[in-house]
Amino acid sequence: MATPPAPASVAASPRPAQSASAHWFTRLRARPWWTWSIRLLGIAFLLLVAFLLIRQARTVDWPAVFRSMKALPLPVLAAGAAFAAASHLLYSTFDLIGRHFSGHTLSVPRTMGITLISYPFTLNLGSLVGGVAVRYRLYSRNGLDTGQIGQVIGTSIVTNWVGYFLLAGAVFWLFTPDLPEGWSIAPGQLHAIGVGLGAITVAYWLVCAWRRGRPLAVRGHTFTLPGPAFSLVQIAMSAANWMLMSGAVWVLLQQQVAYPAVLGTMLFGAVAGLISRVPAGLGVLEAVAVAVLADYAPKDQVLAAVLAYRALYYFAPLVLAALAFGVVEWLRRGDGDGRAEPLV
Repeated sequence: MATPPAPASVAASPRPAQSASAHWFTRLRARPWWTWSIRLLGIAFLLLVAFLLIRQARTVDWPAVFRSMKALPLPVLAAGAAFAAASHLLYSTFDLIGRHFSGHTLSVPRTMGITLISYPFTLNLGSLVGGVAVRYRLYSRNGLDTGQIGQVIGTSIVTNWVGYFLLAGAVFWLFTPDLPEGWSIAPGQLHAIGVGLGAITVAYWLVCAWRRGRPLAVRGHTFTLPGPAFSLVQIAMSAANWMLMSGAVWVLLQQQVAYPAVLGTMLFGAVAGLISRVPAGLGVLEAVAVAVLADYAPKDQVLAAVLAYRALYYFAPLVLAALAFGVVEWLRRGDGDGRAEPLV
């Protein structure tokens, strides 16, 4: 599953001293060495991304992935790909919420395009590279300042998790999976975890209802919060996205397994992948799925469906995102400070 960063409050608004810092930054960019330093940092970043992509590719059992894909009927693969594409598209709208609160003027297609490029990097290489570094690079090249970028990223993180917490809280209370050996959790413990997760989302909505769109000041920092109605939209969008991800696995299992069981498996797999800190949760989701769903379908079919899901949801979008990112960097190679006319 995706292992986005742990939930955090929406990013702080720019401080009053922003004009002075902007003047200092303008003077810094006028230095002769600034352009070359930025270019060297850009090259170093691209080399790091390339290294991580190669390392990630070497950890994948590609023959097993291809065999599992071949074992599935073409209409089933097409349906799984449709669910995966719908999830990626829905996730790309999360940054539109941050666009609304940060006040940046990038167009809707460009904002969604940046998210569509960065999200596969998040899934496969972790939040630090995809969720922060790639997104920061693309947004800064389009003229956003650090405060605006932080607000967009923070809002996207919150949106991603508030729906998960509520959905997982309900599912973990109603559905107790058979976990892999060594991961034993008593039903009462899982119920308590579900209540705790659901309570986080409820608390978030209550704070939004209390503030009614007014900023929240904590230790000198101001946090922009949505109103109660907008926060419900956040929760609904996030829950729908997690349900689409589970829907992809459900159709790849050719509907042999009840959807609630698949949903519970995917939600638990997300937590397991986050705790394990393994990039893309490699092996974690497969272990959880085989252990939980073996009572519903043959193990080889479960594993084939999960591997096909990983190919459709993780690897294929990463290839497209890497190509898009490479094209953007190639077209912008002459821009030392990344402030020229934006291309993406």
